[in-house]
Amino acid sequence: MGEGTGVLVIGGGPAGLAAAIAARMKGFEVTLADGAKPPIDKVCGEGLMPGTLRALRELGVAIVPGDGQVFRGIRFVDSVSTVEANFSGASGFGMRRTILHQKMVERAEECGVTLLWNTPVAGLSSEGAILGDKIMKPKWIVGADGIHSRVRRWIGLDSSPRLEKRFAQRRHFRVKPWTDCMEIHWSNRAQAYVTPLGNDETCVALISRDPRMRLADAWREFPVLTSYLRHAEPSSAERGAVTVTRRLSQVYRGNVALTGDASGSVDAITGEGLCLSFRQALALADALSKGKLLSYQRVHRQLARGPHIMGRLLLMLDQYPALRKRAVRILAEDRGLFARLLAAHLGETSTTFLAATSLRLGWQFLTA
Repeated sequence: MGEGTGVLVIGGGPAGLAAAIAARMKGFEVTLADGAKPPIDKVCGEGLMPGTLRALRELGVAIVPGDGQVFRGIRFVDSVSTVEANFSGASGFGMRRTILHQKMVERAEECGVTLLWNTPVAGLSSEGAILGDKIMKPKWIVGADGIHSRVRRWIGLDSSPRLEKRFAQRRHFRVKPWTDCMEIHWSNRAQAYVTPLGNDETCVALISRDPRMRLADAWREFPVLTSYLRHAEPSSAERGAVTVTRRLSQVYRGNVALTGDASGSVDAITGEGLCLSFRQALALADALSKGKLLSYQRVHRQLARGPHIMGRLLLMLDQYPALRKRAVRILAEDRGLFARLLAAHLGETSTTFLAATSLRLGWQFLTA
């Protein structure tokens, strides 16, 4: 990469690969560097929402039926009530995170992105990025190195006025999926996310505020889920991670921009982390092509607004079990309302529609 030309992406997860692909599609010479090598895994529920699949198609990443399992909607399950809703348009898709990563690597290679695996970036200087004993001098640098971003720290944007942290565990089980929905099982202390993956495999991810909670400790919290998994054999080791809610007031400085979880993150409870990262990548590539990172800052803020609002609402249900039980019961009695809320969450409706739906839910609370 010549001096003053091209884009260097630091971080080779889905957010970094999306940023690299999007920039390459705008005609930039792009190099991506990461200290790991593919396929890179991450603890997550492994369910791709319809908007995520649309963004992948815009990036040219082809997802085919053999990669996983289609699911038609979302189902909430608690100790007394169950409610579900179909997606209004396209379906969702459950697939192993490693398969998604490999698909994105292949697309990046097809686009002509230079991929430097096992190549950690040691720091940034006034001359450029430090890769081993070399200094790379791109025109633009993109930090896509996750929640604990070093790039964010290097450019002085690491302070955060509000940081909410929860803890996740994930494991796969050899059991034929019993559901054609992504299921969220609620207890007073945690949520368990169930995603059908196909090939007689199901992903279960546990999220709680307790860093010591493990799946084995949580089975008694979810009797319905336990009945399905009682005799299932694990097909992977249990892995843990942290999910963080963080908002940054600024996502670029100079010629360095942040994207994905490095640029702020939403709790995994929203299911929108990947979609948000992919939309940010497309917006960032557009801003780079115009040479105006300020426009990226504005679009980034707009993209994050909806997921952060929904994240706060869902975390409120997590924090106040009595409120959550009442909400699920109301939604079970008015399934059309749950479908409207799901459509609003996925950005398939207008702000007026969302406001009307919120008023309807509020009225249900008052009259229930």
